Amino acid sequence: MEEGSSHGRPGEGEGEGKGKEKRQGRTGEECFLHIGRNNEIREYCSIHRSSKSCDCTVIGDNNLIMGSCHVAHDCKIGSNNIFANNTLFAGHVVVEDNTHTAGAVVVHQFCHIGSYSFLGGGSVVAQDVPRYTMVSGDRAELRGLNLEGLRRNGISDQEVRSLRKAYQKVFMSSITNESSFEDRLAELEQEIELLESPAVSRMLESIRMSFDQGRRGICKFRSWSSS
Repeated sequence: MEEGSSHGRPGEGEGEGKGKEKRQGRTGEECFLHIGRNNEIREYCSIHRSSKSCDCTVIGDNNLIMGSCHVAHDCKIGSNNIFANNTLFAGHVVVEDNTHTAGAVVVHQFCHIGSYSFLGGGSVVAQDVPRYTMVSGDRAELRGLNLEGLRRNGISDQEVRSLRKAYQKVFMSSITNESSFEDRLAELEQEIELLESPAVSRMLESIRMSFDQGRRGICKFRSWSSS
């Protein structure tokens, strides 16, 4: 590890470091990297410090980062994630918690990867991945809910049923081709019973935030007419 990089060893406190930025065209200001506790970072990984002194590249706790992964400058990685070999995150990517990438995944700069999502092997992700969903392909498209990941992480059957209903209303409705995406989101927001599910509320929030100013929107989806 170079100067400016530090980490928390298993069972110990977190680490934070600083060092001179060496990227082309930069002025050599002090930049930062913070790595939390109990992370397993395997062979040939590269993790870059922030690009400016006012920011920090962050990796949370209990992540498994397998061989030859890359975390670029200013990324914000949460906790309990699994990144398989050759997962590459460009600058300013945000990854929440409990996500899983298969091998050889590439994520475009400034994308957001929502909690409990799954990125299929070889995917090129150029837009946001909503919470609880699964994407794959080049360019990556939504393929449904990450049902196996939800099960493994102890999400209740009731929450999964609510998520399925919400996902179907927005992405798989028989009237998908007749109403706009915004109309379907607005319709879901009127479903009081579904919104009582914390998971549904978080998924809807994740989708809405992806269309805020400066964000990239969500991955494309196919409008199936059946579940």
